[in-house]
Amino acid sequence: MHAKNRLPSSGHNTPSPPASPLRSPRLRHPRAGKSAGKFALNVSNRSVAQRVAWIVLSVLLRRQGVFLFAPLLYISGMLFYMGTVSFDVVPDVIKVRKAPGSVYRSPVLYAKLRHEMDADNSSSDAISTIWKHAKGGDWRPCINKFSGGLPESNGYIYVEANGGLNQQRTSICNAVAVAGYLNATLVIPNFHFHSIWRDPSKFSDIYDEEFFVKTLENDVRIVDSVPGYLMERFDYNLTNVFNFRIKAWAPIQYYKDTVLPRLLEEKFIRISPFANRLSFDAPPEVQRLRCLANYEALRFSNPLLTMGETLVSRMKEKSAKHGGKYISVHLRFEEDMVAFSCCVYDGGSKEREDMIAARERGWKGKFTKPGRVLRPGANRVNGKCPLTPLEVGLMLRGMGFDNDTSIFLASGRIYDSERHMAPLLEMFPLLQTKEMLASPEELAPFKNYSSRMAAIDYTVCLHSEVFVTTQGGNFPHFLLGHRRYLFNGHSKTIRPDKRKLAVYFDNLKIGWKTFKRHMLSMRAHSDSKGIELKRPNDSIYSFPCPNCMCHTNKTEDSKTTSTA
Repeated sequence: MHAKNRLPSSGHNTPSPPASPLRSPRLRHPRAGKSAGKFALNVSNRSVAQRVAWIVLSVLLRRQGVFLFAPLLYISGMLFYMGTVSFDVVPDVIKVRKAPGSVYRSPVLYAKLRHEMDADNSSSDAISTIWKHAKGGDWRPCINKFSGGLPESNGYIYVEANGGLNQQRTSICNAVAVAGYLNATLVIPNFHFHSIWRDPSKFSDIYDEEFFVKTLENDVRIVDSVPGYLMERFDYNLTNVFNFRIKAWAPIQYYKDTVLPRLLEEKFIRISPFANRLSFDAPPEVQRLRCLANYEALRFSNPLLTMGETLVSRMKEKSAKHGGKYISVHLRFEEDMVAFSCCVYDGGSKEREDMIAARERGWKGKFTKPGRVLRPGANRVNGKCPLTPLEVGLMLRGMGFDNDTSIFLASGRIYDSERHMAPLLEMFPLLQTKEMLASPEELAPFKNYSSRMAAIDYTVCLHSEVFVTTQGGNFPHFLLGHRRYLFNGHSKTIRPDKRKLAVYFDNLKIGWKTFKRHMLSMRAHSDSKGIELKRPNDSIYSFPCPNCMCHTNKTEDSKTTSTA
C-alpha cells in the first residue's frame, strides 16, 4: 500500500477531484421521476397564477437563490399586508396606562378592604402605645427673660398682620423680634381684613393683650396707640406715614441697615404687609424674642381660652376608655382648598362645575389664563391633593387605631360633607367636632369669626395625644412647634407621606395586611421625626429646639406655662 501524501505533487499518483455534475443531483434521484410526474399532474389541474408561482419557486429552489430573494419577498408581503389595514382602528388598540397613584380610587379600595379591616382584632390600644420615644428628660423650655430697664426708644413701629389666624401669629412674633432688635416701641399689630378669611377681629379679640404686654415689658416696649403729638405731624392719617415694602424673608441686617436710619429720622414708620418679612435664620437674640413672643406671651383671650379648655375637658371625658387620650385631625377639605388644588375626586359633573365656580369666585382668571393646563393626575402623584375624610379614616385604621378611638376633627366646612364624611363616621363613630361638642349657644359669640373658631380648634388639637396633619399650612406649622414645646421636644404628630399614600390608595390589588404594614411603617416614621432640631432655614415656630429649649439628660417632668 502506498502512504497517503497530504502535500500536492506533480506526479500522477494523486487522484483528481470528481467532475462537477451537469445538473442538480435531485433530478437524477431514482425517485425524482415519480415525484416529478405527480407534481406535473397536480400543476396541470391548477390555475395560471398558481402555475406561474410554482414555476418561480422551482427556479429559485433549483438555482438556490432563495437566500437572496427571501428578504425581498418578505418585505413585499408586509407592504401588501399593510396596504390592506385601515389605520383608523389604531387609536382603539393603543391604551395609555395612567401612572400609579394618579387616579382617585379610594372609595373602591375602602369597599374592598372594609370587611377584613372590621374583622381585624390585632390592634391593642394603639393610642396608648403609639410613641416609642421617651416622653420626658430630653428637652425643656428655657427662654431667658430680661429683668432690667430698657434704653430710650428709637421710635415707633406699626405693622399690619395679614392672612388668617396663624399667619397673623407669624407677623406678631416677627414684629416683636424686629422691634426689640431695633430698640423700637411696637404698636399693637393691626389685623388686615382678608378677602378669604373675612374676619374683622382685632388683636384683643383673639389674644390676651394685657398678658402680652406684661410678659414682654422687660424686653420690648409695646403700646396700643401712637402718642398724639407724633400723629399730629402726619395729620392723624396713617397713610401719610412712610411705609416700608420689605421683601419676603429679609435678613435682620436689612432692618439695621435700611429700616433703622429711617426710623431714627421719622420716629414713626409703617411696615405693611408684614407676615413672612423676616428670615428664619437669625442671631440668637432675635430668635430669643421670637420664642418669648410665641410660646410665652401669646395667650388666647379669656373667652376663647375658656371655650377651648371646655372642649378639651369634654374630649377627655369621651376618651375615658383610653385614659383621656384622643386624636386630633386637621382636615383641609373645604371647597376652596379642593378647588385650589385642581384635583379630581369622584363627584362627576357636579363636582367639576362646583370647582370651576369656586376657582372663578376666589381667584378670578388665575386658572383660565391662556396656556394654563390643569394636571390633576400629576398633582395626586406629587402628593398635592387634599386627603378626603375617607382616606384619613383608612390611614388611621391601618395605623392601628380601632373604631372606639375618640377623634376631634378640626376643619372648616367640608365640601359635599354628607357624602364625604359618611365613611369616616363609619370607621370612627366617636368622632367629634366643636359643633358637636358645644351647643349653638356656646359657639354663638365665635360663629361668624373664622379666626376665633380656628383658635378653639387650635386649643383642642394642642392638648391631644396624637395630632394628624393632612395638608400643611400655617395651622399645623405652629402646632408642630407648640406641641414640641409642651411635650419635651416631641411633636407627637403624624405627618403622612402623601405621595406614598396616593399609590397605596390607587392599588386595588393590595390586601389589608399589606396596606396595614405600610401604614404602621408610616406611623413609625412620624415618631422618629417627632424630635428634630432646627436647621438654619427651618422655622423656629415648628422647631423650637435648640433656640427655645434646652437639652437635659435628667428625667424630669417640666412644668411649663401653657400658652394656648
